[in-house]
Amino acid sequence: MDSVTVLAAGHVNWDVTLRVDRFPEPDGEASIRSQRQSGGGSAANVAAALAGLEVETGLIGSVGDDDHGLLARRELENAGVSLSGVRVVEGAETAVKYLLVDETGEVAILGNDGVNEAVTPDDVDPERVRSADHVHLTGQRPDTAAAIARIASDAGRTVSFDPGRRLGDREYGEALALADVVFVTEREATVLFGDDRTDAADGSIIVVTCGADGAEAYTPDRTAVHAGFDVDPVDTAGAGDAFAAGFLATWLEGADIDHAVAYGNACGALTAGHDGARSAPTAAAVEDVLTERS
Repeated sequence: MDSVTVLAAGHVNWDVTLRVDRFPEPDGEASIRSQRQSGGGSAANVAAALAGLEVETGLIGSVGDDDHGLLARRELENAGVSLSGVRVVEGAETAVKYLLVDETGEVAILGNDGVNEAVTPDDVDPERVRSADHVHLTGQRPDTAAAIARIASDAGRTVSFDPGRRLGDREYGEALALADVVFVTEREATVLFGDDRTDAADGSIIVVTCGADGAEAYTPDRTAVHAGFDVDPVDTAGAGDAFAAGFLATWLEGADIDHAVAYGNACGALTAGHDGARSAPTAAAVEDVLTERS
């Protein structure tokens, strides 16, 4: 079995990105300026970004045996991600997401779930989870997220969790309680913690991404704030996943919290400045941003 530094678990999708002149109003119409297709899904995006940062990475997720599933797996393999934990469901369709991106880089998403949540707790191989140094969970079945978090925590592995947009609709309490690092947007932070994020960081790190305004990390001892990097946004899809990858890549190496947040912001900025959620930055490009813009 492959031994990896980070094992990501969650959605593996196929993305169709449509650049539009504006988001249409009800009964309105917008023009498609361009379109492209690539792999997506938060767990897959983080795994690909970590691999681009030279971190050995594996993935737990599920796809159909259709063309989209084949393309998604091929893209991840080419990025250097171990796919031994990805389940291919016969006769099923891979989840496809349609990302509408306006001229400011803002994103709206339409999609079907396909079989991106076909991994149940019974499908999880405990040895695969234990073979990783760190487990990164993203939005998925709450029972599966909890099962993976329990196995990792019981084995003394660190756990991070980015519950995603559907946080308010799903019961992630157990996985969140076991997480050493929690990644959320400002909106998600309010849903989870209300206005007092400092008290929420009781034995864990709460990382709040703030879009163009950078990010904040709350620990039991202190708060780290980084204002981010100026970038002309082309497509903000995947920027949060790139941030998480950058943060984890440095934090797992023992970097202090300030550097981890800055590194994550550099990864997010580089991704937002390019088309597609899978525009993973390289370690060299990130170092250039940190050197030139700090």
